[in-house]
Amino acid sequence: MSKQFDVVFIGAGPGGYIGAIRAAQLGFNVACIEGWKNPKGDMALGGTCLNVGCIPSKALLQSSENVEQIEHKFAEHGITAAGVKVDIGKMQARKDGIVGKMTKGIEFLFRKNKITWLKGFGKFVSGGDTYTIEVANGDAKETVTAKYVVVATGSKARHLPGIAVDNISVCDNEGALALTAVPKRLGVIGAGVIGLELGSVWRRLGAEVTVLEALPTFLGPADESIQKEAWKVFTKEQSLNIKLGVKIEKVTQKKTGITVDYTDDKGLAQKLDCDKLIVSVGRVPNTDGLGAVNVGLKVTDRGFVEVDEHCQTNLPNVYAIGDVVRGPMLAHKAEEEGVAVAERIAGQKPHVDFNTVPWIIYTSPEVAWVGKTEQQCKAEGIAVKTGQFPFMANGRALGQGEPGGFVKIIADAATDRILGGHVIHAHASELIQEIVTAMEFRAASEDIARIVHGHPTLSEVVKEAALAVDKRTLNM
Repeated sequence: MSKQFDVVFIGAGPGGYIGAIRAAQLGFNVACIEGWKNPKGDMALGGTCLNVGCIPSKALLQSSENVEQIEHKFAEHGITAAGVKVDIGKMQARKDGIVGKMTKGIEFLFRKNKITWLKGFGKFVSGGDTYTIEVANGDAKETVTAKYVVVATGSKARHLPGIAVDNISVCDNEGALALTAVPKRLGVIGAGVIGLELGSVWRRLGAEVTVLEALPTFLGPADESIQKEAWKVFTKEQSLNIKLGVKIEKVTQKKTGITVDYTDDKGLAQKLDCDKLIVSVGRVPNTDGLGAVNVGLKVTDRGFVEVDEHCQTNLPNVYAIGDVVRGPMLAHKAEEEGVAVAERIAGQKPHVDFNTVPWIIYTSPEVAWVGKTEQQCKAEGIAVKTGQFPFMANGRALGQGEPGGFVKIIADAATDRILGGHVIHAHASELIQEIVTAMEFRAASEDIARIVHGHPTLSEVVKEAALAVDKRTLNM
């Protein structure tokens, strides 16, 4: 007899496990299917983000930033450190320990909320009033039934044709997070979030990093003012060698390393020789093997599950969330969708505002934004007024030795409603949240400007940027 559940989530990444917890809180009998295995061969919850993405990358970013501070920034504080040594093995062990703690934490939350973890990979078998799902763990298979199914299978690294990724010499995000030594020469294909973050890690630890990007612009989705500042910081101050507008022709692995043949933005043939190569050219949805055809689940040519604004698929009682559906491939977006779907199944009417989903790049400095860019507003014919304020005029930033960057706020020229916020600074990931909250409550720039901000704090720069919208800054 098949096990029966009210709701089954296929996938236990941020969307799946958070959605499962919320569904259990609402009184449903919930199961979550997950078969991902760590390098030790043990199954683990948390998906890409927790195991080989967001969390381990931030651990390594912090470790490498500590090295950068000691070697290059402590001197201005009157602190001199001699004989600094870096133990990559210990650094990696720390990262793995953090991941292990958090995966065990999700297991605890599953037990606490009486969620059944079905170990393996899920596939639709049949539909109707209830859905039958096969859970395969190697040769072992079992079937379960559920009234509601939520597809939360996430995404995987996109690989380029003709470039074999072995995660030893040529790596995607998984291999780049597991390097056991600092490469002398590191090549990165793709100047997106993953490429910049992982390239930054190994540059700080001593690698010569060259980034090859196909697009002609740097950080295309960001506001133009952020693009210019980030380009200056990453290329001139941090010596990241970033080539834009390139076309990859061939990648050749040799005993002495890797050669990338490419055409530059002028159409000239070029070569890049490196010891390790990271391929970070986006991600594709994980819908292979889902058995969509068995139940008539609509999937696009690119592999995305088709959903409406409520994450409802074309099938009754079947939803899809996270990286397998439209919208940005961000963990926090998946989490909110998971909660919303669970509440909708319970008869509530939740809403996820995609206009207030923040984007964050955890480089040094961090880059974060929410809402519209100034160029988007111009293209859409929206009259705006903007305010910008630098951290170099902020006492807290100066005291921390982090005076670079700025906050920019974009407001509707007629109503003053905030349409977008953009931050480049060491702590941009935290500072952006005030603007997100303001936008969620339909605030005007004047609302932020009139709020008392603690002094001295970095958040005062957000206030000053809001004041700058009406050209009335107080500290500049």
